[in-house]
Amino acid sequence: MASTKTKSELTFPDLDNIYLAAERLQGVATHTPLMHNLNLSEHYGANIHLKREDLQVVRSYKIRGAYNKMATLPKDQLSKGVVCASAGNHAQGLAYACRKMQVNGTIFMPTTTPAQKIKQVGMFGKEFVKIELVGDTYDDAYYAAKKYCEEQNATFVHPFDDLQVMEGQGTVGLEIFKDANFKIDYLIFAIGGGGLASGVSTVFKQLSPKTKLVAVEPLGSPTMKTAIELGEVVTLEEIDKFVDGAAVKRAGDLTFQVCRENLNHEILLIPEGKVCSAILQLYNEEAIVAEPAGALSVAALDFIKDEIKGKNVVCIIGGGNNDITRTEEIKERSLLYEGLKHYFIIRFPQRAGAFKTFLNDVLSPTDNIVFFEYSKKTARERGPALVGIELKQQSDFQPLIERMNANNVQFEYINDKPELFEFLI
Repeated sequence: MASTKTKSELTFPDLDNIYLAAERLQGVATHTPLMHNLNLSEHYGANIHLKREDLQVVRSYKIRGAYNKMATLPKDQLSKGVVCASAGNHAQGLAYACRKMQVNGTIFMPTTTPAQKIKQVGMFGKEFVKIELVGDTYDDAYYAAKKYCEEQNATFVHPFDDLQVMEGQGTVGLEIFKDANFKIDYLIFAIGGGGLASGVSTVFKQLSPKTKLVAVEPLGSPTMKTAIELGEVVTLEEIDKFVDGAAVKRAGDLTFQVCRENLNHEILLIPEGKVCSAILQLYNEEAIVAEPAGALSVAALDFIKDEIKGKNVVCIIGGGNNDITRTEEIKERSLLYEGLKHYFIIRFPQRAGAFKTFLNDVLSPTDNIVFFEYSKKTARERGPALVGIELKQQSDFQPLIERMNANNVQFEYINDKPELFEFLI
């Protein structure tokens, strides 16, 4: 019997195909738990559950889409190999899928990729994966991968803009719907290129249409939000790449169509500093290691806290591949966002005891100098020092400024001067 679907509908994920993807993924991807979170529930006065994709076999949901795509390819096509470009979770997902299916894969990664990530990809893929380090950026790796596909007649597995990839990611939503023994009022998830959002929203639009679908993007990478507002996919010139799992310059052409149709709540933009606070909160209070994109959904709760009171809320923790070497940067970004860390250029009088006076008369007992860089300038009356001060609470900032002014301290506040801040700190 011929399909009654229009051509445009064929580019949308299909719920029946998501059920089929779930069957394919049995024994490959972990059916991750949907866990009630007591601390978050009490804090927000809501019933909050976390979908723990950080506990996935490759510590992110990406294995679902990569494997489902490969499992739907003809054998003769698989025999020519698969290819992707990624420095993160998609690379690990494809590598693991290659190993499970015993298919040769070539993964292009920028030469700037941390050694730990390269090692992880090799560990998941074993002898079935070849890693090619090309260029300095993801774009360099992407173009090299596409060229390789043309030369070798191999299949490129896109990280998000592919129907079977979207349907594989949709199995996350299927598990949430099946496991929840309650009506889900809000479902919150990260959105970058739009693969997860497309798959999950397809499930909930049909099985739970009253659920509010809250997609979340980093403030420094408002890719899908910009596309939906403009009515077309656009390439952003500059983005903040810190939330690397959700920071892309261009959304998918297919995923844009799906998200524009399916999302029933405004896309939220979350500051990167707030994401860092959520990462630390999850680690310190829940022993959950979440990567920046994985913590986006929890970071969003503060921005809709009045909406969700008394509601049933599910946050998808999309991944847990957080590089431990980023810990100091995460702490720094969090403190700056929370208003607890401040940097000044202070011009101290070049006389004995000037710094002691500053400590005694300007700083309170709870103010802490955490950064100090100073070189004595013998030909000047005053010597500039770069000083970082950490406060106990945000409200301590204004009294600090007042004491500096009262003691005639010559200073320049640089937190709000990005051109100076990024250069000096």
